Amino acid sequence: MRVNIVTSSISRNSGGVGPVVKHLAEALQKLSCDTTLCCRLEEDTFKGLPANREFKVIAGPSSKYCLPSGSRQLNKRLVNTISDIDIVHCHALWESCLWSAAAIARENRKPYVVTPHGMLDPWAINNSRWKKKIIGLLFTNKYLRSAACIHALCESEYQSIRAYGLNNPVAIIPNGIDLPEVNNDLPALWEGQIPKDKKVMLFLGRIHPKKGLPNLIKAWALLQQSVVSNQQSEWVQVIAGWSQIGHEDELKDMIKEFSLEKDIIFLGPVFDEKKQACLQNVDAFILPSLSEGLPMSVLEAWAYELPVIMTLQCNIPEGFAANAAIEIRPDVDSIAEGLKSFISLPEEQQKQMGQNGLHLVKQKFTWPKIAADMIDVYKWLLGQGDRPDCVRMD
Repeated sequence: MRVNIVTSSISRNSGGVGPVVKHLAEALQKLSCDTTLCCRLEEDTFKGLPANREFKVIAGPSSKYCLPSGSRQLNKRLVNTISDIDIVHCHALWESCLWSAAAIARENRKPYVVTPHGMLDPWAINNSRWKKKIIGLLFTNKYLRSAACIHALCESEYQSIRAYGLNNPVAIIPNGIDLPEVNNDLPALWEGQIPKDKKVMLFLGRIHPKKGLPNLIKAWALLQQSVVSNQQSEWVQVIAGWSQIGHEDELKDMIKEFSLEKDIIFLGPVFDEKKQACLQNVDAFILPSLSEGLPMSVLEAWAYELPVIMTLQCNIPEGFAANAAIEIRPDVDSIAEGLKSFISLPEEQQKQMGQNGLHLVKQKFTWPKIAADMIDVYKWLLGQGDRPDCVRMD
């Protein structure tokens, strides 16, 4: 089977979509799919790709938000690849190269799948609502409605897809994770900044308003006034990631306002070995997001046996059922209560949560299983197999 995966960016600064498509392409190739990954050419497009990758990468100049005609050089490469493949899999919604790939697929009578990655969730749709409404009328709605299948990461995203008015078949298949090889020689990145007797709670991801970090900072300040303040003093919050729209500066101003400079520190962007050093040297993970598709950062935290505090909007309810995470709402009081509950747990129970998370990842969220499920969907769309159980028609 020849599969063409198309996305706007696989830059390490593009958020969770880039890592997902790279891992999916690698997993599909290992299952004997001839896989090509097409994307916009950026300075770090070829950084962070698997060292011994077998799938092909085709990148071309393309402006992220231009009209489809503005992506001519990338479009020419898409024409050459799509006319010679079996199925196209587009990731994300709002970029011109995706609409172009879908149009080329339609012209060549090739089925295509769309993965919105949470971009149809209510919070995401309401963010820049009028701009998205106009772009939807011009490009995105046709792109979605003409898809042979839409890929949802979870039940909640399936409901959002139907609420948007889409009647396409929907395959519900989660994102995945590769189990890490722990390198015990990697020191913590905050050595010298945080005393060694402190426990560390990590946030890792884009520093963007939708991640709920202002409420996390306010909750941390609120906890200082509570009866667990002595236990809280054992913990430090580390925020690692790349800032978008100047949000990190806003957060640092809040930290100064609440006098939390010793309690919350920023590391900046971390990738590769630095990211691994973060995950294996912390004691817990938190994601207070207002909206997510299915966050890779939570799966990574569980892969490192970390207990997790997260909102229901992270769309991994299995984590709560497996006692691998504490549920919070994305508001100050609930985050504070979740932190208080977690900090008050005996250390043995905190560690057990992390072990439960690792077991859950091994059971449900590994790339070989996810790629196999995706291939079953591709085969069904090509008339080579029965409709998989993961596909919903209602």
